[in-house]
Amino acid sequence: MKRIVILGAGESGTGAAILAKEKGYDVFVSDMGEIKTPYRALLDQHQIAWEDGHHTESLILNADEVIKSPGIPLTAPIIVALQNQGTPIISEIEFAARYTHAKMICITGSNGKTTTTSLIFDILRRAGLNVGLAGNIGASLALQVAHEDHDYYVIELSSFQLDNMYDFRANIAILLNITPDHLDRYNFEFQNYVDAKFRITRNQTKDDAFIYWSEDPVIDREIQKLSLGATLYPFGKTGNAAYIRGNDLVVEATEPMTMPYQDISIQGKHNQLNSMAASIAAQVLHIKNDVIRESLQQFAGVSHRLQYVATVRGVRFINDSKATNVNSCWYALESMTTPTVLILGGKDKGNDYSEIDELVLEKCHTIVFMGLHNEKLREHFGKLTMNGERLTIIDTDNLQDAVHGAFAAAHEGDTVLLSPCCASFDLFKSYEDRGDQFMNAVRAL
Repeated sequence: MKRIVILGAGESGTGAAILAKEKGYDVFVSDMGEIKTPYRALLDQHQIAWEDGHHTESLILNADEVIKSPGIPLTAPIIVALQNQGTPIISEIEFAARYTHAKMICITGSNGKTTTTSLIFDILRRAGLNVGLAGNIGASLALQVAHEDHDYYVIELSSFQLDNMYDFRANIAILLNITPDHLDRYNFEFQNYVDAKFRITRNQTKDDAFIYWSEDPVIDREIQKLSLGATLYPFGKTGNAAYIRGNDLVVEATEPMTMPYQDISIQGKHNQLNSMAASIAAQVLHIKNDVIRESLQQFAGVSHRLQYVATVRGVRFINDSKATNVNSCWYALESMTTPTVLILGGKDKGNDYSEIDELVLEKCHTIVFMGLHNEKLREHFGKLTMNGERLTIIDTDNLQDAVHGAFAAAHEGDTVLLSPCCASFDLFKSYEDRGDQFMNAVRAL
């Protein structure tokens, strides 16, 4: 019996373990942290052996194959030991795809993944297709393959997941953009991160679709270098498969569709691009334009992405906790139409904050730092001046003080924007936890 070891017992790892058990493998799960109670219960229910708080090498190094959680870096000692002895290490997505013939619609990019993935899923559901939502959102692909039987999967893929995918093939691959992110994971070499993102095109043929933003200089440069096998569907510029013409969104991947952009429920330049990518994917799947229009008009957006929270004594509060990198914050600032108090901070990932300098000076009168280590933020933004005067800086090390400081600095008609630019793991469990705590703090004002 082939032995599979799963490292990491979160949503991804537990799903992989259950699928492997049902396919007849000898399965063992190991997590350096504490396995959460619901996942322990699932593993016990399926009679899967597990350990947490440590890795027992004798129970791991004898694996025929290892499925690694995306969050475990390649430099982890147990991973290095497995690599040194030549043990294959794959992702949960790679493993799950072996056991389904469903069409795979896969989305990656530095920003916009969750919105675009959720929008495509909404369109396919409205069209009556039997579709699952997986990857970074929804139940794990492996668990759905084990217990459900979908014809389509819409999958949000991070660079970490793509790192350990080899034979997987996306029927539709979408690359929204590439800006510096997670450089701490990629030896601070941007090209390593770019290469990881382009793995989404791996194994594609002319029968498959590659949808990408043609105005992204990094994507454009890589396409010139690579020999891609898929049919290309660029979006962004006039004459592409989708673009903006005047005040209209135009999609021409198959049957032409035009609709006023003001009718689309999610606004902002970044959502123009997300809507283009989703509409192209839907047309490639032969979904009727009326269904695409209906979804674009009614889609509610995703939590923690430019999410309106409340207006308190004339001050609007916006939760953009999902902005875990600089480029995502850029898009949030670009959409602001009132004077803004910006809350930044968290675990720095090798960020270059200069990308948002111009918008900060144009839109913001105050910046509030919220993190355990604000030194890099202070050094950068403390030097910025507007009309010869420095921006107002408020330095805090917790969310409550940040919210109160931002509210005190705001004037009636202003917006307080939480768009942190950073990962959440200095003070919070996740960006969702950060966003939830922010909303609770605002509502308590």
